[in-house]
Formats: sequence, structure tokens, C-alpha cells
Amino acid sequence: MSEIHEASEDAHAPTHTEASPPLVAFDFDGTLTVRDSFTAFLKWRVSGGRWTMGMIRLAPAALSYLFHRDRGRIKAAAIREFLKGVPQERLEAQARTFAETHAQSLFRPDALAVWRRWRAQGARMVIVTASPDTVVAPFARGIGADLLIGTKLAYDLNGKVTGGLSGPNCRGPEKVVRLRETFGERVKLAAAYGDTSGDTEMLAIAQERGYRIFKGKPV
Repeated sequence: MSEIHEASEDAHAPTHTEASPPLVAFDFDGTLTVRDSFTAFLKWRVSGGRWTMGMIRLAPAALSYLFHRDRGRIKAAAIREFLKGVPQERLEAQARTFAETHAQSLFRPDALAVWRRWRAQGARMVIVTASPDTVVAPFARGIGADLLIGTKLAYDLNGKVTGGLSGPNCRGPEKVVRLRETFGERVKLAAAYGDTSGDTEMLAIAQERGYRIFKGKPV
């Protein structure tokens, strides 16, 4: 999990009068963005030929997914194919560059408007995503997230990507597990927003539930 800070503006969501600020959680890919940021990042950082060859090599993993339905396994396969051996420092620098050049084309304007409205009310803003936190962190900082909870990449003793995950894929029930680890077993969300079945459990612990409500496209 990553502590991140900054602020925003506006007001639309319900007001809260509790002493502690309301906690609001957003899924990232497909909710705040129009497409999967991790796939876009992987494709951006390699040549067209390297991408095509990598996707061909991933075909068996994609086929096996039809049977095991474990998104963590197919994500780990993509990490091994495209990121294994990359130093953490270099990966973080590439993620920053990617966010700087692609944020405008990825973010949904209507999702950002709701994000800013909650921020204006003093809510604590959390992104909870299945994408690797290393890739999402620069986007999260850019919109003033207080906290980022995401899937963690595994690194070896030399700080290079091993090609695996450090812990479970942050999807489905794991999102609530991670929220409880951070905010306590009785955590409740003032609002949560998501767009797939992988957000169902997180939405279930929220007072206000926004499922696939954002339709905006980048201008």
C-alpha cells in the first residue's frame, strides 16, 4: 500500500458530520479510467514487434485462464513476459513518464468530477486496484489520492522484478481484506465506485455504491 497526498475541489456526494472524515474508495481501471492502465503501460514501454511476440507467447496462459479463471496467474504471466529483470527504480521512472503522457487520455472526466467533489467535502480518498501499485502510483499522486492499495510486484534481492506477485492479486474479496488491514476490521466506506465483479465485495461495505456509473470519455 502506498501513502500519497494532495487535494482537490467541488461537491456532489452526500455530506457527513462524523468527527473522522468519510472514507471513499475508487477502483482504478475502467472506473477512473477508460481502459486497463497496466496493459496500456506494458504495450507503451516495448516496441510493436516485441509486444506482438510477447502476446503470442502468452497465448497458452490466456487459454488456460478459460479453465482456472485466476486473473492473478495470467497477470503474473504477463509480468514475467514483459517486466522480468527490470530494476524497480527504472520501472518507477517509466511509470511516472507513462502517467505524465497518458493521464489526459485515460481518465474519465465524470469520474474525476465525483472524485473532486468528495475531496472538497474532506473525504479521505483511496484507490483500490488490481493493477500493480507501481504503475498506478503516479496517477494516484496526480489526482491527490491519500492512499493507494494495489497488487504488489515481487522483487529480488537486487531490486529487479522477479516475474511474480508479492501477495494476492488485489481483486474481489482481497480488496476488502486490504482495506481491513489498513483501516480495521469494522471499516465502512462512505462511498465506493467500481465497474466489474472484482469490485462487488468492496461496494458491499459502502453506504453509497456506484457501479458502472461513469461513462465519460477523455476529450
